[in-house]
Amino acid sequence: MSGAGNPKAMKALASAAKKACGRAVIETKIAFGEVTLIVKRDQILDVLRSLRDELGFQQLVDLCGADFPQRAERFDVVYHLLSLTRNERIRVKVSTDETAPVPSAIPVYPSAEWFEREAFDMFGVYFSDHPDLRRMLTDYGFEGHPLRKDFPMTGYVEVRYDDELKRVVYEPVKLAQEFRSFDFLSPWEGADYTKWSGVLPGDEKAKG
Repeated sequence: MSGAGNPKAMKALASAAKKACGRAVIETKIAFGEVTLIVKRDQILDVLRSLRDELGFQQLVDLCGADFPQRAERFDVVYHLLSLTRNERIRVKVSTDETAPVPSAIPVYPSAEWFEREAFDMFGVYFSDHPDLRRMLTDYGFEGHPLRKDFPMTGYVEVRYDDELKRVVYEPVKLAQEFRSFDFLSPWEGADYTKWSGVLPGDEKAKG
């Protein structure tokens, strides 16, 4: 019977996973219809092997990053595993910072190769012993990691084709709107409804 949405089955899975992974498990959670294991970063391969070999989670269906800039270890690396024989899913998390590498999951789940490259490209998370850790979604000359929460939406550089040089060139982002003057006053902003006067801030714009 599937554990999704079944509290009894999820508790049984959480207990079995904690027993199989031992002291590598920092915390076990049940939320959103799934069991989540928070584990020690340096023991992630042991955890994944135990879940695969002892509990039958044969597939890594996704690996992604999440950014929490307020934390010392700002990144979570999240593994989503599927067991076809159990008809169950389990989520595994480790945390890391901008420099500490996470052991690559490729020896346990070869499908992790491109997932880890994407997490490296988007978040800057390093995976030790990855055979080909390079960008895959952004260009080779791209600066920064776009899914970090402190990455500017405009990026740092812009790309254009230079007709004189006959090649693509990279230049710092130039925003023309920086030199404009915007009036963001809303008709509802600052209205004092306790002393209604019938005139809202911004109404003077309509007179023009």
